[in-house]
Amino acid sequence: MYVGAKNKAADNTSDATARTRSAGKDDLFLPGPQYDENYNAQGNLDIYGKKREVEAPRPPVELGRQQYTSGSYEPSSTIFGELNPLLPGLAIYGDWRTAVAYNQNDGKDIAQIATRLNIDIDLKLTGTERIHAFFTPLQKNAQFTRYEFGGGAGDGRFTDEFDFNPQTLFFEGDLGSIVSGFSGNEAGFDLPFTVGLFPLFLQNGIWANDAILGGAVTIPAKNSAKLGLPNYDITFFAAFDNVDNAGILGPANNSNANIFGVTTFIDAFGGYIEAGYAAIQGKDDVGLAEDGQVTHFLTAAYSRRYANTISNSTRFFANFGDGKDDEGYAIISENSLITGGPSTLVPYANFFVGFDRPQPLVDGNGAGILKNVGINFETDALTGYPKLDDTASNAYGGAIGLIYLFGADLGQQLVFEVATVQPFEDDGVGAKEAQYAFGIRYQIALTRAWLLRADATYQIKEDQDENDFGVRMELRRKF
Repeated sequence: MYVGAKNKAADNTSDATARTRSAGKDDLFLPGPQYDENYNAQGNLDIYGKKREVEAPRPPVELGRQQYTSGSYEPSSTIFGELNPLLPGLAIYGDWRTAVAYNQNDGKDIAQIATRLNIDIDLKLTGTERIHAFFTPLQKNAQFTRYEFGGGAGDGRFTDEFDFNPQTLFFEGDLGSIVSGFSGNEAGFDLPFTVGLFPLFLQNGIWANDAILGGAVTIPAKNSAKLGLPNYDITFFAAFDNVDNAGILGPANNSNANIFGVTTFIDAFGGYIEAGYAAIQGKDDVGLAEDGQVTHFLTAAYSRRYANTISNSTRFFANFGDGKDDEGYAIISENSLITGGPSTLVPYANFFVGFDRPQPLVDGNGAGILKNVGINFETDALTGYPKLDDTASNAYGGAIGLIYLFGADLGQQLVFEVATVQPFEDDGVGAKEAQYAFGIRYQIALTRAWLLRADATYQIKEDQDENDFGVRMELRRKF
C-alpha cells in the first residue's frame, strides 16, 4: 500500500509538471503566419533579385587544389609546418583581345586588325604564398601584332611583335604565416610581402600602373583609437630596375633608375584616404636622368559619398626635384550622381586642372596623369585609338558622361561622353590649343567567356588642320 500510494502521487506530480511545461511553451511562440489564397511563394523569392547559384568558369589548365571549390579534400602536406599547410595548385588563365579599327590620329589615318594575348600563370603553394607570372607573347613594349590593310603607307603590311619574356614574375606571401609554419607557434602578426617583377597599381592606376623589379611589404589592418582611425595600412616598396617614367628617364631607359616609396590607405573622416610618397633616383647619365638626380612624387586622395546623392573622389598629384622640367602638380575631381538606379544608371562629371608638367610615378604604357578622367582620354592599348591630350600640362578641363547598364543580367553597357582640354599656356608639352571630343562605347557579354565592345570618338583639336576620329570593334575571349 505504501509503495503503491507513493507511485500514484508521483504520477500526479508528473502530469501537473507536463501541463505546466506545455502551457509555458505555448506562451513562448507567436501564432504561425496566415496566408490568403493570393499568396505567391515565387514572388517572395523574386524580391531578393531572383538570385541563384552561378556556375563559375574554370581555368583551361587547373592542376592540384582548385580555387573556390567545396567538398572533401585530401589531407595537406605539412612540409612547411602544421600551421602553414601545403596546398599546391597550378592555374593558367587569361584573355585574348582582337580589334579592327579605322583611326585618324594627328592627321594620319590607318585601318588595321591588332591582337594581344594575356596569359596568367599562378602557382599556389600555401593559403598565403604563391608564385605568379604574366606573359604577353603578341606584344613588344606598347606595340601589338597587327595587320594594316588601309590608310597611309600601311596597306597590306603585317607586323609581328613577339615577346616571350615575362611581364611580371614574383613571389608573394605572408611572413607571419611562414614563421608560424616553421616555428610551430602562432606568430601573432601578419606581414604580407612580395619580391620580384611585380605590378604596382596605386590611385586607381593613375599614379602607378606598371611592373617594377624590386619588393614591397605591407603593415595591414591597423587601427588607432587615439587618432580615431578604425582601419589603415602602410606599404613600403622599392625597385632597382624596370622603372618606366618617360618624362624623367626618357621613353626607353627603364633600367636607369631606382625607386623608393611608401603608400597608405586610411578609413577616416567618414570616407577613404589614399596617400603616398616616392622618389625616383637616376643611376647614371643615360637618358634624361643624371646620376644621383632625385625626383620626388606626392599623391593624396579623399573619397566619400555626400547626402546619399553624390560620390566624389578628389585626387592630388605633385612631382618636383633637382632635374630639368620635372616639376608639376594636378588636381582631379571625380564625381558620380546616385540615381534611382545606382548600379545601372550613373551620370558622372570629372574635372581637372594641372600646372607645369605633372606626371605619374610609373606607367608602362606611357600614359599621362589624365588617363582615367574619361573614355576620351584613354587609348585602347591595342590599335592606337586617338585620345585627347592626357598630360594636364598647364591646362584645365574634364569629361561629362552617362553610364547605362541594361539587358538580361545587366550584360550590356552604353557610355556617352563629351570632354575638353583647355590649355592656358603653351609650354611645348601638352595641348597647344583647345581640344574637344565626343565619345560613345557599347559592350555586351555574349556569354560568360565572350565579350564584344565597340567604340567611336570624334575629336576637334584646334592646333591641327584635320580633326581626329576613331571607330573600332573588339572581340574578347576570356579563358
